Amino acid sequence: MILHVDMDAFYASIEQRDHPELRGRPVVVGGGKSGRGVVSAASYEARRYGIHSAMPGRRAAELCPHAVFVRGRLQHYADVGRQVREIFARYTPIIQPLSLDEAFLDLAGTERLHGDAAKVGHEIKQAIKDELALTASVGIAPRKFVAKIASDLEKPNGFVVVQEHELNRFLDPLPVSRLWGVGQVGARRLARLGLRTIADIRRQDASKLQSHFGDWGQHLWKLANGIDPRGVVPDRVAKQISHERTFSNDQTEDELLHAVVCHLCEQTAMRLRRHGRKSSTVSLKYRREDFRTFTRSLTLESPTDSTQDILQAAVGLLQAMRESQPRPVRLIGVSLSSLVGADTPYQPSLFDDPDHRDAERRLDQVVDQLSEKLGDRSIYRAASHRWRRR
Repeated sequence: MILHVDMDAFYASIEQRDHPELRGRPVVVGGGKSGRGVVSAASYEARRYGIHSAMPGRRAAELCPHAVFVRGRLQHYADVGRQVREIFARYTPIIQPLSLDEAFLDLAGTERLHGDAAKVGHEIKQAIKDELALTASVGIAPRKFVAKIASDLEKPNGFVVVQEHELNRFLDPLPVSRLWGVGQVGARRLARLGLRTIADIRRQDASKLQSHFGDWGQHLWKLANGIDPRGVVPDRVAKQISHERTFSNDQTEDELLHAVVCHLCEQTAMRLRRHGRKSSTVSLKYRREDFRTFTRSLTLESPTDSTQDILQAAVGLLQAMRESQPRPVRLIGVSLSSLVGADTPYQPSLFDDPDHRDAERRLDQVVDQLSEKLGDRSIYRAASHRWRRR
């Protein structure tokens, strides 16, 4: 069984915990009543007014004029996130963090020591409440994506267990938007074919879905039928490291796409260094507005953990992709594979500038240190600014 643990309104709940006068009030982290700031998080009291993350602060103030806006404390949230992960580690070493506030846990082989998955889930929730004065929602299932759906169904403070024999009964009545990779645009496209629930997709012929949506249709059919062979993979043993973004509106502007790819390169390269790995293959995932998905890869001359090396390769792949597939873009992603240890020597090319490479290495070290201390929005390349300021 796999656990998905998701902290409830993490940033906002920490602020309410640390400042008792904010409890029960609509709290918005980030943004502001003026300017171009965006919301980082919102308490459940604020969410009742329609406020959500990534919303402009000015819009949040319009929806809830009496909301309390607080400045984010990313380092503090990261510290609390580490405390949460320390609780997870008491029960299993196989932990796959998705962000500061959520993670998958694989409990295989731990039952004799800690009891069944439900017992562990309850103990983790209780430890988080007792030691950190916060609440978490837990989903337990034999498939990763089902565990993630389950943790979200009864938020906040939810607890949902789905057994193997219950998979279809659990999934069938849910809307298609519950499946990974289905946003508002995807749901509308599926609705045109009369596919509104997961059961509607499950009962379709897989080849029909593939003819309409390509690989994405095949992916949805598998999920709807409870087929998800992906296990819980800690970053330290991952075969690849990747980040991707799905746009709320299809994008055609090359400058914005370039900024997003730069942002994704920064994120993947930082994770690569954090886990002591280097990569020699950079890949770009590119999904058009018709949900056709394409991937291009580039094998580097030597394994690297340099943001600049990864960025240069990914931007080149983006340019080639835009030339061959100039249609609107729904999703874009960057992944690093062919991973080796960080001690793997770099093989310089004939035209390498050693001084420039040393400067890039020092720059990466400084960025990593500041990001660890202040959060990943504290310092970044100008090339990704247009995306990060949104």
